[in-house]
Amino acid sequence: MKDFVFLFPGQGSQIVGMGKDLYDNTDFGKKTFKMANEILDYDFTKICFEGPDEDLKLTYNTQPALLTVSYILYNLLEQEPVLAAGHSLGEYSALVCSGALSFEDAVLLVHKRGKYMQEAVPVGKGAMAAIIGADIDKVKKIASEISGIVNLANWNSKAQIVISGEQEAVTEATEKIESKKVVFLPVSAPFHSQMMLPAEEKLSVDLDNTNFNKLNFPVINNIEAKEILDGNQARDGLKRQVSRPVLWHTTMLNILENKKLENFAEIGTGKVLAGLVKRTARDIGLKINTINYQNYEDLRNNQ
Repeated sequence: MKDFVFLFPGQGSQIVGMGKDLYDNTDFGKKTFKMANEILDYDFTKICFEGPDEDLKLTYNTQPALLTVSYILYNLLEQEPVLAAGHSLGEYSALVCSGALSFEDAVLLVHKRGKYMQEAVPVGKGAMAAIIGADIDKVKKIASEISGIVNLANWNSKAQIVISGEQEAVTEATEKIESKKVVFLPVSAPFHSQMMLPAEEKLSVDLDNTNFNKLNFPVINNIEAKEILDGNQARDGLKRQVSRPVLWHTTMLNILENKKLENFAEIGTGKVLAGLVKRTARDIGLKINTINYQNYEDLRNNQ
């Protein structure tokens, strides 16, 4: 694998059974899951392997689950990328694999992150909606004109924008934005919006008490789509991304147009990010190569 960009998935990619084959077939997988159980102080592994789905979807379970599987896959792959990026929660996976912080610290941090985010807004008060086929500038303009809280949450591709905020405000915005399609997301809180500021404040304290190191390879952060190598920059980015948008489309354009990289591997459950980068490359007339490492079989077949 030469000159590969590694992409680490975020919330929404989880599935019951994730990681079980890694636990069953590798010593490192078994050791890592057991370590996560001890750190989190509950049977986290059983939730990943057996569910139920309702429990795995709880943010404070989803986030450590995705981090753990990505971390195991990365270590078993035994390859270092030239560059990495992670979508929201996936930024933690990218930073752990880069050596910026330890897995032990990160798995507890993302559990707390999920808990803080869930607690920040009562269920039913917030909403997130994916806007398909709308212009980004028009979305920003209309969002700024709504009286309630509605923010850009994710700019995933040219054709896919996610907004987040108060339920009524988000609904009003979707009615005013001209788009091909609107999909309200089945999430428990309005992530990456101003409503997450209480969670951001709590998590900032934990991040300040966590040791961060220089990165072994560059990671492009979510909030600025900027390449970082410094541990303090990594910490600062993780603080601010809780209530700010994930600039994924900008990140992919940066890699494709400025870095001229064309080989991408998604490390973790799901194929969402590989699909997004292929779509972005196609939009600008480029051909790229993508590969997915989701499980033990992928590792065996694609070495």
